[in-house]
Amino acid sequence: MLLPCLNNNLIEAGCDEAGRGCLAGAVFAAAVILPPDFQCEELNDSKQLTEKQRDDLRPLIEKEALAWAVGITSSAEIDKINILNASILAMHRALSQLNIRPQHVLIDGNRFKKYQDIPHTTIVKGDGKYLSIAAASILAKTHRDEYMLHLHEEFPQYDWSHNKGYPTEKHRQAISEIGTTPYHRMSFRLLPINTQLSLDLF
Repeated sequence: MLLPCLNNNLIEAGCDEAGRGCLAGAVFAAAVILPPDFQCEELNDSKQLTEKQRDDLRPLIEKEALAWAVGITSSAEIDKINILNASILAMHRALSQLNIRPQHVLIDGNRFKKYQDIPHTTIVKGDGKYLSIAAASILAKTHRDEYMLHLHEEFPQYDWSHNKGYPTEKHRQAISEIGTTPYHRMSFRLLPINTQLSLDLF
């Protein structure tokens, strides 16, 4: 059972991101403030849930949350500032859109840059420990998956409807054969080293 909050006397927002390890597409982050009495046994780290479970939980979270928002950092921005800073920027953008100002922020992971003057706590694997972070992980993941489905319609060769931009064999093969798109992160190693450094010795 996940914990409702870290500080039960404060308005607390949970934050998480999705798409950090992808080769293509923006990184998404969500910020969620849940009611103090919120309960949902099905809620868990988005990676532990099926796609259907995540899709079923998303409208519940968006309806029951006191406030929620999604922030996005584009692939071009990722290339400029690196994926860690881009992930944090997406979280800041999500926090800035909340219609309730949190008094404390719970961050999944161990790296964050302070947002305004609001105190924060980083929690490794926090999406499996706190309800608000788990809720944020589901919103970030489902909103990003929806976005990747739209990109798939533009570039179906990369199989983004299935891999969502992650480095699957089919995705890497398409990059090798077709090249990249404006949505690819050019600062990432897009192909395996052995294809980049292969030598014809005979």
